[in-house]
Amino acid sequence: MVFKDSISGQYLYKRYVRTETNKLYLEGFEEIMRRGISVQSIICDGRKGLTKIFGSIPLQMCQFHQVQIIIRYLTKRPKSPAGRELNTLARQLTKVNRDTFIYGMEQWISDWGDYLKERSVSTITGKSFYTHKRLRSAWLSLKRNLPWLFTCEEYRELMIPNTTNALDGAFADLKNKLRNHNGLSQARKVKYIDAYFKI
Repeated sequence: MVFKDSISGQYLYKRYVRTETNKLYLEGFEEIMRRGISVQSIICDGRKGLTKIFGSIPLQMCQFHQVQIIIRYLTKRPKSPAGRELNTLARQLTKVNRDTFIYGMEQWISDWGDYLKERSVSTITGKSFYTHKRLRSAWLSLKRNLPWLFTCEEYRELMIPNTTNALDGAFADLKNKLRNHNGLSQARKVKYIDAYFKI
């Protein structure tokens, strides 16, 4: 788990974890503050609940991660027209401003709101369920995360990136380098990673 200053490019905090949790993110954040580093904004991947733990600090959810969430629900080639349109809208996220994107969302729900509410009945249990569950989940994810998708636009003076790509790129590079040295022992891998992030 790594925290990086998006302006200077300096790595601020690193911790080896089995799984990421919001508690661990908060502990990392608190450790950075304890070191006397002032945090003006946070860019994160949008883990559930993460947007609520940093108080009043401006938080930007990575727009690329939001697009990936939509693709995970709908696939890259959705079969329904509603899914295709929502997929197209989501892919515009990194290219348009907040007002344009919200307009697109309003248009989509106006066109497909009734379709989204359609229900089917299970022949086994007799209970009803939403017919287009994955489409509904994709839409609700976009709607739920909207307040944090354009923070970079709201606080332009802070120069907040709209994605975590700078850090994601470092991880991709590190993984490639480790793959080229796949015979390293666990201890040597740790040394390599420590040297790579230079904290």
